[in-house]
Amino acid sequence: MKPLFMWAGGKSKMLKKYEQHLPSDFTSYHEPFCGGGAMFIWAYNKNPSARFYLNDCNEAIMSIYSSIKNDVQLFTERLEYLSAKYLPLDKPQRKEFYYELRNEHAYDFSKWTKTEEAATLYFLMKTGFNGIWQINNNTNNRYGTPAGLLNQKDKVYDRSNVFLWSEALTKCSLTSLDFSKTLSSVGQDSYVFLDPPYRGSFTNYGTQSDDDFQTRVVEHLQKCKSSGAYVLLSNRKMEDGFFEKLKGDNKLVDFPVTYTAGRRKKTDKGFEAKKAIEILMIGDGR
Repeated sequence: MKPLFMWAGGKSKMLKKYEQHLPSDFTSYHEPFCGGGAMFIWAYNKNPSARFYLNDCNEAIMSIYSSIKNDVQLFTERLEYLSAKYLPLDKPQRKEFYYELRNEHAYDFSKWTKTEEAATLYFLMKTGFNGIWQINNNTNNRYGTPAGLLNQKDKVYDRSNVFLWSEALTKCSLTSLDFSKTLSSVGQDSYVFLDPPYRGSFTNYGTQSDDDFQTRVVEHLQKCKSSGAYVLLSNRKMEDGFFEKLKGDNKLVDFPVTYTAGRRKKTDKGFEAKKAIEILMIGDGR
């Protein structure tokens, strides 16, 4: 099983670096910022008999997981239908198809069932730009990411992987809540992975400032830890030592990373991926 889609900030490439800090055992797994679910895959493979709680405040993303869990047949039928129309096209035609479908998803989605709507969004995400999630005014404040490279050859998505996810998700509780409302199921021997949007990202938290939001996430780590959980919090290392000031008696470790999502920085040597440092805050309440 692999992530269903690219996700900016996804942790697939970080898992090897995290290895020595991952728990050896747990009875439940909790991910309040699910996103692409790379850590969930690790946890599921580690202990498939555990209880799993996946949450993300992005209702559209969670609708994809819910549809795959509850109606995978219709979900894949819709994807096969869209793929059959898309794959024979040349690149200019694919681009036109993408934007027409994105507009349909933005303004005419009420004609679809929830599963068809989720499958359409999934198709757009698989053909959109580089794992970026973008909401635009001109797409009715719904998915508005530009088209990607549109260079798929014989398939748009991995059907067998979708069915693997469908099986795994039957063991999961799926919610779309503010992360702070996911504490009730956390207890002794829980493993909690907190992967919020990076501090300093373009994400809009409504009336909250970025620092207030990030502080709340660290406070949530402390609450989970107090419940007897093992908690990891991932974020970007900042020059002002923001997370160092908040860590308290938790452990903080650094990892060098290279960001591949989004547009790369133009240099004298061409376009280069951005290098940075990520932190992992570790709270052990066991």
